[in-house]
Amino acid sequence: MRNMLLIGALALALMPFTQASALAAKLTAKIDLSSQTMVVSHNGVVKYKWPVSTGRSGYSTPTGSYSAKWLSRYHRSRKYNNAWMHYAVFYHGGYAIHATRDTKRLGRPASHGCVRLAPEHAAKFFSLVQRSGNSNTRIVIKH
Repeated sequence: MRNMLLIGALALALMPFTQASALAAKLTAKIDLSSQTMVVSHNGVVKYKWPVSTGRSGYSTPTGSYSAKWLSRYHRSRKYNNAWMHYAVFYHGGYAIHATRDTKRLGRPASHGCVRLAPEHAAKFFSLVQRSGNSNTRIVIKH
């Protein structure tokens, strides 16, 4: 009986760690500038592939590997005339992955350097980052 109580207590003590480990799953977003696509993987398993718009002529989207820095649900750009940037996941200075209303341009370069997504895809990605955590989110941008 005493051993069963100890085992039960140990299981309860370990439960928060197990739940925290599940929440700390690795989320990866790979943006391919050539194909204008973003592939989202969770613990190495591809979950989504979405069209994006990245930096148009005269504006570049920085390449490299980044972690998510901060999130802003209803963000507006101070730099570009209060532009609508809902579900913004910032990864490098003022660069973010965010929603766009200009969905007809997805699949080709059209932004000032950010990575644009359809609103429903941006909302989904934002939610995934919230659940995984900024430090467990990797954003990789390549040509």
